[in-house]
Amino acid sequence: MRLKTKLVLSATGLTFAIVLVLAALFVSELLRQRIEQTTAANDVLVHEVWLEMRKSVETGLRANPPVDRSDEALHAAVMDALRNQPELRDVMNTIVRYSPTVQDVSVTDPHGMTLLSTDPDAVDEPAVFRFSLAGLQTGSVAHQMKVVFGKPRVLDISQSLDRNGVPFLVVHVGVRSTFLKNAYEPWLLDALIFAALAALASVLAAGLLANLALRPLEAISTRLESLTRAGDAIPERLLESRSTRNDTVVRVTRTLDRLGEQMRTQEAGYTALQANLNQMLDTLRDGVLLFTADRRAAMVSDAVAYFLGAPLNEDHEKLVGMRLEEIFAPDSVLGAAVLEAFAEGGQVSAQAVTLEDGRQVQFSLDRIEDGLGGGVGSGATLLTLRDMESVAQLGQELEVARRLGAIGRLTAGVGHEVKNPINAMVLHLELLRGKLVTHGVEAFGGAQRHVEILAGEMQRLDRVVQTLADFSRPMELHLREHDLRQVVGVVMELTAAEMQENRVQVVVNAPKEPLMVRVDAQLMQQALLNLLLNGMQAMPEGGAMVVRLRRDHHFAVVEVIDEGEGIPPELLPRIFELYFTTKPKGSGIGLAMTYRILQLHGGAMEVRSSADPDSVERGTTFTFRLPVATGVGEGRKAATAGVVHKELGERV
Repeated sequence: MRLKTKLVLSATGLTFAIVLVLAALFVSELLRQRIEQTTAANDVLVHEVWLEMRKSVETGLRANPPVDRSDEALHAAVMDALRNQPELRDVMNTIVRYSPTVQDVSVTDPHGMTLLSTDPDAVDEPAVFRFSLAGLQTGSVAHQMKVVFGKPRVLDISQSLDRNGVPFLVVHVGVRSTFLKNAYEPWLLDALIFAALAALASVLAAGLLANLALRPLEAISTRLESLTRAGDAIPERLLESRSTRNDTVVRVTRTLDRLGEQMRTQEAGYTALQANLNQMLDTLRDGVLLFTADRRAAMVSDAVAYFLGAPLNEDHEKLVGMRLEEIFAPDSVLGAAVLEAFAEGGQVSAQAVTLEDGRQVQFSLDRIEDGLGGGVGSGATLLTLRDMESVAQLGQELEVARRLGAIGRLTAGVGHEVKNPINAMVLHLELLRGKLVTHGVEAFGGAQRHVEILAGEMQRLDRVVQTLADFSRPMELHLREHDLRQVVGVVMELTAAEMQENRVQVVVNAPKEPLMVRVDAQLMQQALLNLLLNGMQAMPEGGAMVVRLRRDHHFAVVEVIDEGEGIPPELLPRIFELYFTTKPKGSGIGLAMTYRILQLHGGAMEVRSSADPDSVERGTTFTFRLPVATGVGEGRKAATAGVVHKELGERV
């Protein structure tokens, strides 16, 4: 069965069910109203008999009062009064004769004995029990249908005449259920016919409307299929079977599924492209801003805040949507230069500007036309800001990386070539030592001492070669997300005793919120340990050392500041070279290894130092940056913030 047919049948079936329920409610309400009307009409008849009975009793008792004051004399006098008053009997017979639902009318005493009745056989006989008609109208619809249209029975309506608050005489009107059935059947049949016609009409209307409502799906299906064929190379005969090719609803459903799949694929590609673009912009040191034709920022990189002098924790995404004049203040040097370049409307290539704090900045403007023939200014504008100091630092880092790479390639070959001769020389020295012991030391004039010296030097040379091999060996990273504060805390515990022994006081300044980075914790601890030990060795008389952690936009920054002797300016470019050291007992490997570890983690390292003994800023500051880990939940950050901050304070 086609899906369209199923939908039409479902709509018509639901409509039929609703109409059927409404029809049942309509018929039941009509039946309830008719029963109420019958009860009210017969109640009027009961009161009419009751009034006539009371009048007859009063008239008869005045004409023939009781012989004494006993109950028996009163009962006899009342019975004579009822039976000798033709007006009461006439009223009772008239009701039975002309009422379509009344079967009999009777008057009974309090004990249920019939005193007067339209049925002669019932006089002086106990009254038969009957159900109350008033109770029928308060019953359920099923009960009413059962009484009216079920087994024939007589229903009773009664009214009592009280004496001293106690029933004395009771008037009964008997209503036969068969009479009710005969009275109700004509209008009930009409109501059922009306409900059936209404149900049939509503079903036909529902089917017609459902068919008309689904007809526009043909046009929608055709349009959707044209859209999917534009981006989908799958033939239509492979997408639809022969049995469902003519089913409009199935075709629309499948076409929407294909459109949804295409949209999800394009959205996934767009999301990945946007994530890559954001990551690329966040890692750039150059500030990049893209402005629309009306000079509103459509894209802002993370580094723009550095050029604007904004706080480090300010969200650069707030600048998106702002106008050019709102981002760049006209009273600043950079703002005035950028606004002037925009006003001229041309291209700007590497225009230099000196900021108020002395920084050298270059900015470039690249016009991107929209291709619609609008002319200059009708498209977007790309503004690039570049810090010349950062360019110089980047060049220096590239040079150091180049040197370390060359050293690594050299040491890899040297270590392999030198290791084998060293092993052979050590072996022959051991053989020579054995022969000297066999022939006696005196025979060779103290040659044993020279052999020992040679053996010691050979071992030292072997250690040097092994160090070269370890430095050039590829490192295997085990990257995990860690809180950088915890990594620093572990290093503080490792160096606490040695720092105290050398009279060095270390102070850690860490933020309250976590600094999540994706690193190899052991290698990062080794890098920090090298920096701390280097600072401690630079203060032979002791002093203070500060380890400062902070977040700079999308980077986690660690600064190790000592009060040591400092590094002369001419030696700063060489401190990361392998085996270069200014300490008598230094190996020249620690800083080179630290630099290499940071490179493997995608980080960067800087150093500032002053060797002037009269300067208050004497000492060295090592600064390294690591990318902040992405996808870290805020709830996890908040949960660990207070605990880690407390641990750092206790460790220091």
